[in-house]
Amino acid sequence: MRIYDTNLTGTSAAETGRSQETQKIDRGSQGAASKTGGASSDHVELSGGLGRLSQTLSSFHQDRASRVQSLAALYQSGNYRPDSMATSRAMVSEALSASLK
Repeated sequence: MRIYDTNLTGTSAAETGRSQETQKIDRGSQGAASKTGGASSDHVELSGGLGRLSQTLSSFHQDRASRVQSLAALYQSGNYRPDSMATSRAMVSEALSASLK
């Protein structure tokens, strides 16, 4: 199989545009760095939404762990009575929603 790529020796128009964008970004960041004291003051700020997402995921994992523990205790004591009808409905609903995607 042979591949003929005309862009092997040069950049495409899209890549040229990207390099120009990169240069613009670099120029903007150099000005910001010089105002704040140079490259040693580089830092990253993440949005507050990312922090809230992290907290939500942590809370979800804690809630999930406690739910699993309570179900395990019910099962071990012989008091776990799953609703087979609700389980089957949820499985069919999940399968149908997955096929629509």
